[in-house]
Amino acid sequence: MAKKAKKKRRYSKSSGSDVKSEMRRYKKGTAKSGRGGKGGKVKSKKQAIAIGLSKARKKGKKVPKKKK
Repeated sequence: MAKKAKKKRRYSKSSGSDVKSEMRRYKKGTAKSGRGGKGGKVKSKKQAIAIGLSKARKKGKKVPKKKK
């Protein structure tokens, strides 16, 4: 029997911590969107996750590229 090939990890463990902290801000109601947090309030969980991943990407952590 052939062994199953292991899947590569798509996200680094540390990128999850960036998403986690952004979700905390969202739940508190202090998360802002836009450059420098000058935009409006984050209104959905999806938006908070996207912001967290974007911050991780800027720090150079292993995160897949944006889908276009």
